[in-house]
Amino acid sequence: MKRGLTGEYRITVVSGETVRAFIPYPLPPKPPLEFTNRRQRLLERATLALGRLDSITLLLPDPDIFLYAYVRREALLSSQIEGTQSSLSDLLLFELEEAPGVPVEDVVEVSNYVAALEHGIQRLREGFPLCNRLIREMHAILLSRGRGSEKSPGEFRRTQNWIGGTRPGNAQFVPPPPEAVEECMADLERFLNGKNAPYPTLVNAALAHAQFETIHPFLDGNGRIGRLLIAFVLHHGGVLQRPLLYLSLYFKQHRAEYYRLLDLVRLEGDWEAWLDFFLEGVEQTAQNAVETAQRLVALFKEDAQKVQNTGRVANTALRIFNTLCERPILTLNEVSRRTGLTFPTATKGMRVLVELGIAREITGRKRNRIFVYDRYLSILSEGTEPL
Repeated sequence: MKRGLTGEYRITVVSGETVRAFIPYPLPPKPPLEFTNRRQRLLERATLALGRLDSITLLLPDPDIFLYAYVRREALLSSQIEGTQSSLSDLLLFELEEAPGVPVEDVVEVSNYVAALEHGIQRLREGFPLCNRLIREMHAILLSRGRGSEKSPGEFRRTQNWIGGTRPGNAQFVPPPPEAVEECMADLERFLNGKNAPYPTLVNAALAHAQFETIHPFLDGNGRIGRLLIAFVLHHGGVLQRPLLYLSLYFKQHRAEYYRLLDLVRLEGDWEAWLDFFLEGVEQTAQNAVETAQRLVALFKEDAQKVQNTGRVANTALRIFNTLCERPILTLNEVSRRTGLTFPTATKGMRVLVELGIAREITGRKRNRIFVYDRYLSILSEGTEPL
């Protein structure tokens, strides 16, 4: 449905130029969303896929292993959309504080994202509401180091920003003027907490993401926080026990269409076209996450069986193998610390895994060696090649 403009323009002056800044109307859309038979089926399929994703954690021997891996994969993808060139192995090496030759500035950015996401998860577990304070806390961590750290981390902007172009005067889109940001975000917070939210949580997540990107409340990091918001709305609304749905890969693969549909919402009020795109992405992403989890479970089972067949050294090698399932890139010192094995014993056990083709040494050095669980990292890295 084309409702027309979903906000109003306010004429402001920025650096001597007259600018039309867009202030969105509060959610939910008016008139209400249309749910055709096709759209209802899309919603049902996406909801069913989320249910399968939510239940997959019951099948995993340790859901936290999957969450650890998936959070880092999402951090990488979401940061790539903003222009970083890191790989998943770069990030895991950086977390080991062993990252020779890695583009550190990019990795710091991805590492910040992991920290922001984990902070948000912990706060929600403690019963903290999904609110602007939490969004600002996550933003403060996201921009705590590296690029963007000078752009008011944790604070809504007090100056005008823009999207596309070299300045507000020639921008593709100019979000609300700074004096309107607080009110816009207060309206969004009310919507996030069930005030004026007449739709299922999944639909509310779609609306909230588009609204957040339109408000663009920060000087930097809006895309990354906006993508995080989707998972947090679903988790907070009880759709997912753990925030396991991350749409960055889908948005990365359909980048032009993503931006086109957000513009269509603002200029023509076509929320339904955006919702259809979003629901298709949720179904596809949830299915892929379930398949990935199943592949990892099968891989771990297959490789554990190989280790168990090695005879006398099986117990030691299995302890090291289980540690590689938790962290697919490790130094021998880290293996010793995590397993409680002595360094020589850890070395012998790792040699078994290398001989079985499970682990591989990646430095070529005799000291400070680093080992990677190749097949595990390969599965996680699918689709994460830099843009």
